[in-house]
Amino acid sequence: MRLLVIFSHPSLDSYGAALYKTACSTLCAAGHELRCHDLYREGFNPVLSTEEWTGYLEKTDDIIAKHPDHVADVQWAEGIVVIYPTWYYGPPAMLKGWLERVWLPGITFEIADAKQKRPKPKMSHVKLFVGITTSGSPWWWIKLIRDPGRSLWTRGLRVLFARRCKVVWQQLYNMNHTTDADRAAFLKKVERRLAAL
Repeated sequence: MRLLVIFSHPSLDSYGAALYKTACSTLCAAGHELRCHDLYREGFNPVLSTEEWTGYLEKTDDIIAKHPDHVADVQWAEGIVVIYPTWYYGPPAMLKGWLERVWLPGITFEIADAKQKRPKPKMSHVKLFVGITTSGSPWWWIKLIRDPGRSLWTRGLRVLFARRCKVVWQQLYNMNHTTDADRAAFLKKVERRLAAL
């Protein structure tokens, strides 16, 4: 399967970087074709400028021209894998900015044609979505506040993918209080889950 792997963490010494390395090596060993983007190391600019916002609908091609490889990779992918730390109940600003500047009208969706209608999906080629994240909060608190991070990807954005898109979600909770054994066990869990795709 053609998989686009997106990693967002400022430190290469982080546990997130270990998750990224494990994910890529496991998916490659399983025979998948990967295209990977480490947003921080690439220096991706997550800021949607005033000029870009002004031309968001009429001049979308101007935004695409600033990072055509990212747009091409989204269109190429049969599966998308995102790896990031959960901060303030969602993805880092870097990853959120990647969505705003790459998942553009005409690329991942079409603007709804009337009130009360949702955007029209344009990612029916995506048949697999994998989210791998860590969060400082315990699982019960995340569930109590309705799991906003998972909801973004598996409910809000999931509708843009193929109707029967398979979703895999792996989240390590209580990150601030995990032990070496906890983190090693989660790495193994991620490795097993990805090897079985």
